[in-house]
Amino acid sequence: MKQVRRGKDILRPEGKLGVLIPGIGAVTTTLLAGIFSARKKSARLIGSVTQTGKIRLGKRTENRIVPIKEFVPLTDIDDLVFGGWDIYPDNAYQAAQKAKVLKHVDIEFVKEELENIIPMKAVFEKNYVKRLNGTHVKKGKNKMDLAQQLMSDIDNFKTENNLSRVVICWAASTEAYIQTSKVHYSIKQFEDGLIDNNPAITPSQIYAYAALKMKTPFINGAPHITVDCPALLELAEMNSVPVAGKDFKTGQTLMKTIIAPGLQARMLGISGWFSTNILGNRDGEVLDDPDSFKSKEISKLGVLDTILKPDDYPELYKDLYHKIRINYYPPRRDNKESWDNIDIFGWMDYPMEIKINFLCRDSILAAPVMLDLILFSDFAQRAGMHGISEWLSFYFKSPMVKEGIYPENDLFVQRSKLENTLRYLMNEELIHHTGLEYYFDL
Repeated sequence: MKQVRRGKDILRPEGKLGVLIPGIGAVTTTLLAGIFSARKKSARLIGSVTQTGKIRLGKRTENRIVPIKEFVPLTDIDDLVFGGWDIYPDNAYQAAQKAKVLKHVDIEFVKEELENIIPMKAVFEKNYVKRLNGTHVKKGKNKMDLAQQLMSDIDNFKTENNLSRVVICWAASTEAYIQTSKVHYSIKQFEDGLIDNNPAITPSQIYAYAALKMKTPFINGAPHITVDCPALLELAEMNSVPVAGKDFKTGQTLMKTIIAPGLQARMLGISGWFSTNILGNRDGEVLDDPDSFKSKEISKLGVLDTILKPDDYPELYKDLYHKIRINYYPPRRDNKESWDNIDIFGWMDYPMEIKINFLCRDSILAAPVMLDLILFSDFAQRAGMHGISEWLSFYFKSPMVKEGIYPENDLFVQRSKLENTLRYLMNEELIHHTGLEYYFDL
């Protein structure tokens, strides 16, 4: 097993970092507009841990609270160069106008920068995203040919922009649910499947394969299976590339990972948790298809089990009824609304209820998550980390973990994991929060 680099041994973020994004839609254009505006000192990147977050170092009595971007050698946002692929030919300015996430004035303020982001033709297969009709799509003799075209895109992008490194982050639509099959068991079987046009290999997996072959970190922001299969994890280890996923944790699931740990910590029972959403952007249109919704449903359903641990607390959670619904409602556009009804019980089994109505802006919440994952994944590679980046589970609905380990979905455990990883890599003391040393001679 290769050792990670720590402290001064971590490679510095020299030169420019390329960011290639499959999917120049609502989330991506929101990310780009925010970064381009921040470069002009006219926007605050609120919600981004890397840009606004701070971390405590040492004991509380030391009062060392430092900005994360000063503590960790992260790439500066001025050194990011963006590109990507999309199934439609619109540049980022046109895509931002159609997405209708941002005000007209905010889009116009960075019009020139957005117009310069022109997507390359995408790898697309309608069977996996039935509600969309791609017109800006690559052709190839087989899936291996498509993968090689993507590798050429990555190489050309790096050369043309004089980049030292590249990260790829999937922000395209949710693909139909699949289960891993024989073609996913090893890299040899996977490559044979690419040549044979195996239908079980999805477009997102072709992107991931191309990225890993080019030793480029890959982040999956959607709920479908991509790098979380044996073949691509094998390739990530072979080429020493970090991977992260899956499904950006933004609205309703973010609320669950905040509230459920509190109820569980106070040993309050839950008999039912009903969740429903309305949204009208491209994501809502895609999720209106049952096969794509199944990928999302599986991602969202698994959160409560690992937080509440019903097998350990059967009297409190074993009979919990958990239901999730997503409804496509075009007038709402990107301004998603979620409702949660939580039936809980407490002392002497007396029932109580919690109601949550979250009127959120999906892309506004996702953009900072995307930025942090890009910067942290680049940092991880420079630190010699590779394979599954469980320490980034803070950002995902369905975090990837090593086989045989259950994922931590408690947001506060995930935050501790993230911060302690940074402390470890920067040769600082890990923080365990007992606090006994302030009161006893240990």
